[in-house]
Amino acid sequence: MFTAVFKYDAKTGYNGKLTYVYLCQHTIQMDIFSVYKSTFETRLSGRYISLKQLQPILIDFQNTGILEKLGTSEKGNPVYVIRMGSGPKKVLAWSQMHGNESTTTKALIDFIQFLRQKRFWQAEIKSFLQEYTFVAIPMLNPDGAELYTRENLNGVDLNRDAKQLTQKESKLLRSLFQQEKPDLCLNLHDQRTIYSLGGSNYPATLSFLSPAANVDRDITTARARAMLDIARLNNYLQVLAPNRIGRYDDSYNENCVGDSFQSEGTPTILFEGGHSPGDYQREKTRELLFHAFTALFDFIPSTKEPPSLIDYFAIPENEKNCRDVILRNAYIAGQKQDIAIQYKEILSGEAIDFVPYVDDIGDLSPLKGHKEIDVKGEDILINSHENVFVDEKIATISIKSTKKSIII
Repeated sequence: MFTAVFKYDAKTGYNGKLTYVYLCQHTIQMDIFSVYKSTFETRLSGRYISLKQLQPILIDFQNTGILEKLGTSEKGNPVYVIRMGSGPKKVLAWSQMHGNESTTTKALIDFIQFLRQKRFWQAEIKSFLQEYTFVAIPMLNPDGAELYTRENLNGVDLNRDAKQLTQKESKLLRSLFQQEKPDLCLNLHDQRTIYSLGGSNYPATLSFLSPAANVDRDITTARARAMLDIARLNNYLQVLAPNRIGRYDDSYNENCVGDSFQSEGTPTILFEGGHSPGDYQREKTRELLFHAFTALFDFIPSTKEPPSLIDYFAIPENEKNCRDVILRNAYIAGQKQDIAIQYKEILSGEAIDFVPYVDDIGDLSPLKGHKEIDVKGEDILINSHENVFVDEKIATISIKSTKKSIII
C-alpha cells in the first residue's frame, strides 16, 4: 500500500515528480513524465491517424497475441479488437467512432504500450491484468479515419446509429458489447477548440460525462458509478492540469451509443480530448489522456477522500466561449468590431491543414481567443477587401493603412 504526494509546478501547470510513500517508510521517487516518454508510441503523431498509420503497431500486437480481427467496415477495411488481461472486471473501450477524432486513439495505444512494457510498475501492471479484462477497439471507423471525416463511408454518424444499427461498424460494436457484457464502457472522442469551462474562458482540455440513461436524466445505479469514477479522475487531473477539466452536456439521445449502453445498466464514461493552448496536434492532450487512464485504473491512487456525486456536479459544464483567434478593436468598413476566426481541418495528403475562416463579427467581449491580437483601431482588410463575411475563407489579413500583414 502507498499514498501519493504531488508537487505542483505553478509555472508549467504539470506535476513534475510523484513520491510514493510506502507504509514501511521506504520512499521512492519516480518522474511519471519520464515513464510516459519511455513508453508512449512514437510511431503515432499529429491529427491524421488512419489504419495505415496504425497498421505497423497492430502487427506487433498481433504477433504477441493480443489482437484479433473483429470484422470489416462498410468499405471492407478490417476493424480490430485488442484484449489484455484475464480478470473478472471487464472494460470495453472504443476510439475513432468519428474518423477525425484521433487523440484518444493515440492515448489508448500509449496505455496499451504501457501495459506491455517491462520496466516500470510491473507489480501494478500484473495486478491490473489479473483484476481486469481490457477489451479495446482502437479504430471503429477506419473508413472515416482514412477520409478524415466524422461519418463513415456512407455518411452515417455511428454515434447516432445505436438503435437502428444500419452500419457494419455499429453492428460490430453492439455485438462485442453483448458478447463481453462489460462492467464499464469507455466511449473515446475528441471535442472542438470552441469548448470552455463553464463560468470561465479556460479551454476545456479534457471533458468527461456520465451519459444520461433516460430523458429525465435520472441518476441510475450505473450512471452514479460512472459519475464517481469521473469525480475521482478529476481529483487527480486537477493536479496535472488545473482549470482544464470540464463536464460534457448530458442531454439524452437514445440513438447515441453511450446513452444506450448506460440505459441498459452498464456504467459508461465519455472521454472528450480537447484543446490546450498551442497544441493543435493534441500531443499534450494525448499525454493528459494517458494519465487519465492510469488514474482511472488506480495506477496512481488519489490522496483525497472518496469522491461524491457532489464532486461530479462541481466539475464545470462545457460552454462554447473559445475561438482559435480573435482580432480585437478592428475597424471594418468604418465600424469598430472584433473578428473571431476558426480553423477548419482539411486533409491534405496524409496531413491536416488548419485553414482559417471568419467565424463571427461584432462585440465579442464574452469570447476568449486561444490567440488574441489587438489591432488598436486599425482598418482591417481580409482578402484585400474592406467588407468581411462570416464563413469567408481567409487567405490574407492586413492593415489597410500600412499594408502590413497580420499573421494568425
